[in-house]
Amino acid sequence: MKRASIVNTQKEMIEMRVPSAGWRTAESKPLNPMKPEKSVLILLTCLFLSAPLCAQRSSATVSGSVSGEDGQPIELVSVTIKNLPIGTVTDRQGKYLLRIPANQEIMLVFSHTGYHTQEKSIRVNREDRVELTIQMTINTEEIDEVQVSGRPGRNGNLNRIDPNFTNSIPDATGSGVEALIKTLPGVSSNNELSSQYSVRGGNFDENLVYVNDIEIYRPFLVRSGQQEGLSFINPDMVSTIEFSAGGFDAKYGDKMASVLDIKYRKPTAFNGSASLSLLGATMHVEDLSKNKKLSYIGGVRYKTNRYLLGSLDEQGDYDPSFIDVQTYITYHFSNRFDLSFLGNVARNNYHFVPETRETTFGTFQTAYNTKIYFEGQEKDHFATSLGALSANYHPNNQLNLKWIVSAFQTREEVNYDILGDYYLNELERDLASESHGDSVLNLGVGSFLNHARNKLSAKVYSFSHKGAFNSANHLLNWEIKFQMEDIHDRMNEWEMRDSTGYSLPYSDQEVTLFRVINTNNQMRTSRFSGHLQDTYSVPINKGELYFTGGLRFHYWDYTDEFLLSPRFAINYYPDWKSNFAFRLSGGSYQQPAFFKELKDRDGNINPAVKAQKSSQFVLGSDYLFQAWDRPFKITSELYYKYFSHLVPYQIDNVQIRYLGDQQATGYAAGLDFKVNGEFVSGVQSWASLSLLQTKENIAGDGHGWIPRPTDQTVNLSLFFQDYFPGNPSYKMHLAAFYGSRLPTGPPNGERYQDTFRMPPYRRLDIGFSKVLIGPETRTGSKLLAQVKDCWLSLEVLNLLGINNTVSYFWVSSHSGDMFAVPNYLTSRKLNLKLTVKF
Repeated sequence: MKRASIVNTQKEMIEMRVPSAGWRTAESKPLNPMKPEKSVLILLTCLFLSAPLCAQRSSATVSGSVSGEDGQPIELVSVTIKNLPIGTVTDRQGKYLLRIPANQEIMLVFSHTGYHTQEKSIRVNREDRVELTIQMTINTEEIDEVQVSGRPGRNGNLNRIDPNFTNSIPDATGSGVEALIKTLPGVSSNNELSSQYSVRGGNFDENLVYVNDIEIYRPFLVRSGQQEGLSFINPDMVSTIEFSAGGFDAKYGDKMASVLDIKYRKPTAFNGSASLSLLGATMHVEDLSKNKKLSYIGGVRYKTNRYLLGSLDEQGDYDPSFIDVQTYITYHFSNRFDLSFLGNVARNNYHFVPETRETTFGTFQTAYNTKIYFEGQEKDHFATSLGALSANYHPNNQLNLKWIVSAFQTREEVNYDILGDYYLNELERDLASESHGDSVLNLGVGSFLNHARNKLSAKVYSFSHKGAFNSANHLLNWEIKFQMEDIHDRMNEWEMRDSTGYSLPYSDQEVTLFRVINTNNQMRTSRFSGHLQDTYSVPINKGELYFTGGLRFHYWDYTDEFLLSPRFAINYYPDWKSNFAFRLSGGSYQQPAFFKELKDRDGNINPAVKAQKSSQFVLGSDYLFQAWDRPFKITSELYYKYFSHLVPYQIDNVQIRYLGDQQATGYAAGLDFKVNGEFVSGVQSWASLSLLQTKENIAGDGHGWIPRPTDQTVNLSLFFQDYFPGNPSYKMHLAAFYGSRLPTGPPNGERYQDTFRMPPYRRLDIGFSKVLIGPETRTGSKLLAQVKDCWLSLEVLNLLGINNTVSYFWVSSHSGDMFAVPNYLTSRKLNLKLTVKF
């Protein structure tokens, strides 16, 4: 009988026997008296408990309200102190409260998309309380869509995030926006090398991402975070970030998990920035013509994660190179009509020549070591480009009409020939022995040869019309979209395995390969989709009530499937003394296959695969309150999803392999909590807690309900900011993550075998920065006079040095047992970064 063992890096083994599968797994508990996850929790608790103490500084309070020209309050106005990391936002009543430094001249900045920015100079004594009322005027040069800001119920259940936080959060990928998203409730990520994330039990492919109303696609052939390169979103160009973890409106597309809606900035003056770090470099410029008709913003980014990859167990010559160029140009023919172009070109190259790998793993009772010697190399190339032309016509502030033509193209190649010879040894466990930690028994030797020549090219063309009409009590949205896809996928992939001189699987007649995939698939398809949605302000005696109802439709000629997806949302703002808000949303969320979902384990296309279907309901509440004389907000959401049709899949690192020849039903249920506010006066921080259970039942396998690959029971994240008392030019930013154990299973196994758990994901990143050039540090130098801000940052990535497991590499012993050797992620690293804004 052949057996397999999943042996983790911890110190105490618990064995589980699975008679039906004929193999076993070993999972573990830490030996150390102070568990790493407990250390994280203790540290985070200390940070929060110390926050009120840190807040006792020489400060005063400014409060007031912000309204428009019509006297209506404006929600989500950014209220900041110029050139300082201190600020807040207005609530749905337009009110704000901010603690500010006392006994010095400061400049308050009030800004909101679509309105002229206002600045007010103020000086107050310690513990003074000052009221300041602001009236903002509409900036017609910035408006290119119907203005619905300041009407709280009309934003649905989208969570707006300040894009300035992208400059603060310590992050190994340099993605910025996605790093912030990972700290929100319901969102989880177990790989710091990847910008991808899972939301409420969904996988990466179930997330919608829009930039200026253009749907963004991620690469198809990426297998690991090492290859992934740059995220599409350039944080230097972002104006607004809105995110929904579920229950989103019908105006957003046909996916089941989440939506991230990004808008790029339309410049109002010349600005620019540049940064340089051990992980890459960025630069962006933006400007507005003298006649204010032409605006331009563009950015260049370069990333190399060679420095981070050097900390992996697999040693060799890493040569990754990722570059991205983006531009967003707008020309205003008049106040009513403008034309804009969004362009992107990205080239991601990954070259790796492996040499050796040594991993020590196991438990205190049974410790193992695996040594692998490599020959060969891997060369991957990903080239993507996107161009979108948008015509926007808004005859008045009530009506907006928009037409979008876009083209997306990707060419991807994954090529590798890697030969590995491995040795599996048992280590001496006796602490008193002179040979402690040395090899005392050889358990197995073997080799493997992995080969791939995979190529994919895809082209996606689309034409759409969007419209919106805003009246006193209604906001009507509609869209019609036609899309064509041309995909050519060629896979030539095989794996040969040898254990103790015998090829696997063993045959006394011939030499067999462990795995073979050889396919050539080509698809040319068309889609037709759209939506109609209305948000109605329901007149009631007390409070505010908004009802949103919408209907999506989708037709794909490849499967000849027509889908209708009704959705609704109710937002209620009671007129209570306490500031509460409640919302209920749900409906039908259906996800037609794009391409990957059609493929089975052998790469063959199954044209009978239908759209994945779910019914979802989300019940949420917000509670705004004051503590330590500063604003706070507690958000909670309860959700349930029933999946009437699913395509099962398996995950290896970031690669999703769908089982297109199987189908399943499933569910996901959970609770999300978030508390955010000024734990330190003037700077926002937040903590998120998510509880989740998601399972599926595969038709015909006879194994009932099993956990889905994203079944992560507990997920905790934190983003915390602070600054030095009396000197805000010294800042600290911290991001912490804890994700409980995810399911896993043997290689090429059946889905029902993926029921054993990897160790939890635990990570703490911290950054320190010092403002080198600011308003109070300027000199008479003509060169430095052009610099608005300059700061130097030092980031400690993976501060606690925890070995997190992302997947497993399997080796065989002499007796036929299979051992799962953990593939660890990056260890502790320092990153130095210089940022200049001009």
